[in-house]
Amino acid sequence: MKEIITRRQFLGKMAAASVALGSWPLNTHNSNAAAAISSNRIILNPFDYRGVKLGPSRWQKQYASARDFYLSVSNDDILHGFRLAAGLNTPGKPLGGWANRNSSVIFGQWLQAMARTSQANNDTELRDKAIYLVDEWAKTLGADGDPRMRHYPWEKLVGGLSDMHQYAGHYGTPELMEKIVDWGIKNLDRTRTPAANKPWELHSGVPLEWYTLSENLYRAFQLTGKAKYKEFGDVWRYDAYWNKFAETASPTDANGVHAYSHCNSFSGAAMAYLIEGESRLLQIMKNFFDFLQNTQCYATGGYGPAERYVINDGALGESLESRLDSFEAPCCTWAAFKLAKYLMAFTGESRYGDWIERLLYNGIGATLPIVENGKHFYYANYHLGAGLKIYSRSNYTCCSGTYFQNVAEYQNLIYFKDDSALYVNLYLPSEVTWETAGQTVKLTQETDYPEAETIKLHLETAQPVNFTLKLRIPGWSEGVSFKVNGNLVNVKVTPGQWASIRRDWQKGDRIEMTIPLRFRRVPIDRWHPDRVAIVRGPAVYAQQIVHKHLVSIPPDNDALNEWMVATNDPAVFRYAGQEQSSQRDDFMPFYRFAEMQSYRMYFDPSLRNVLW
Repeated sequence: MKEIITRRQFLGKMAAASVALGSWPLNTHNSNAAAAISSNRIILNPFDYRGVKLGPSRWQKQYASARDFYLSVSNDDILHGFRLAAGLNTPGKPLGGWANRNSSVIFGQWLQAMARTSQANNDTELRDKAIYLVDEWAKTLGADGDPRMRHYPWEKLVGGLSDMHQYAGHYGTPELMEKIVDWGIKNLDRTRTPAANKPWELHSGVPLEWYTLSENLYRAFQLTGKAKYKEFGDVWRYDAYWNKFAETASPTDANGVHAYSHCNSFSGAAMAYLIEGESRLLQIMKNFFDFLQNTQCYATGGYGPAERYVINDGALGESLESRLDSFEAPCCTWAAFKLAKYLMAFTGESRYGDWIERLLYNGIGATLPIVENGKHFYYANYHLGAGLKIYSRSNYTCCSGTYFQNVAEYQNLIYFKDDSALYVNLYLPSEVTWETAGQTVKLTQETDYPEAETIKLHLETAQPVNFTLKLRIPGWSEGVSFKVNGNLVNVKVTPGQWASIRRDWQKGDRIEMTIPLRFRRVPIDRWHPDRVAIVRGPAVYAQQIVHKHLVSIPPDNDALNEWMVATNDPAVFRYAGQEQSSQRDDFMPFYRFAEMQSYRMYFDPSLRNVLW
């Protein structure tokens, strides 16, 4: 007789399996799946949307605003196009924009974000909405499993259904996922033309972004243990591009292709490594990461002017003169969050957290909120003369899906763990509950970082417990120091690595971490050493330019820090000699700029020659 369990019991079993096996939980009843994954490939585990809460901050407000928006979107509008194509009754209306025909371009992304958010916050409203959407969408599925989707939305649907099973406890999702994958195995076009920089229409390959399909198919294999998911995932491996990074972080032929999707493809390499354990794949991922950091990234951590990788010959610096579409912010942040999280998990190295931090504050955290009828942010603009934050001309594009996925990910990026240590990756107001050595430990983090230098952490535990607290030391930092219960402690501090404090922790122990925040000049590339952004800590600063007031930036970091003058607002600075009438020419973090508020992010002594 088939066992009948409640949703609460099902979620409890899923949580127990996840805690036991880490951030990539398996179906523990399937020996083949369990044997396929070696736990020694995972050094650090995120908390997998459990045990972490956001505290009051602009980042928590951004998350809450997004959650409320997506909850408010009409279910009938989301389902309208699916129902229409299936010949069913169609209450509601089309969402419009990219989702005018149907919402397939974002449907799987929304399911994934809803599932993860509902798990992270025990959000029953959002979970119930997601379950309703899946159940109603299932009624539109063709008898042969045809979801009426091509590769691009189909891949996202596989990811969304995987997460509805893993995090939202939806009973019927595995069957639905099997139906659409069986259909895909028989019907999806396997042309698989690699991307190329010429002609233009090949920038994302043919079919569109086919090389991103492997990650979620490998995840489906993880969850079910069914070999067909792994076998179909193998079809979409992107070795032709991945192999460019097998032996170098500076390939000569990796440019000209679509930035977001090619970064996203390396999450497929990550899952292949997790399943197969081939060390070559891990080295490829590490080299690709270094390729981005060394040749493709702006000071913000963003990448991809005109959604392309550029030749490493000064093209990135030149893009500031001609492009307004500097960085596809929500989508590219999402791909970067995943890549950096995989690399942190596989290597245990803190340096990957620096990129997460930069994009939290300057990428997704600096975007405009999604509002009204799906009006949302797409491109960040770093143009040399002046920039503006504006909304996309189209509603409900891909970036409306990744926006939701990004903010749902915040809680999964702050803390990591291993068997004997708790790792603090991001310095955000938050709390985490962790089990170690038979004890429950709760750590609360209070801070106004990156607008203030101090991070305060407070520990609660019923009994004394010995473990190591590890804190990420940013690669750009100098002079980081620690106090425990008000007393300075001698801690080895190396920028770009973890600082470790091991002791018998007591209830009420307090840790105070100070990260000095100094301004520094960050050149765009080595061909333009004087074309610089101004950065304080992890936050890129921009100048308000209401009056088109052009200033010369001091030539070195020491002079820059003398030139910047604090105001009553800890995040806002004036500059030495600034006229009172030019008070709106102040400097402040890029994330503080609102819609249509003009700014200048990059400075160059030749700026007048560029503008006039």
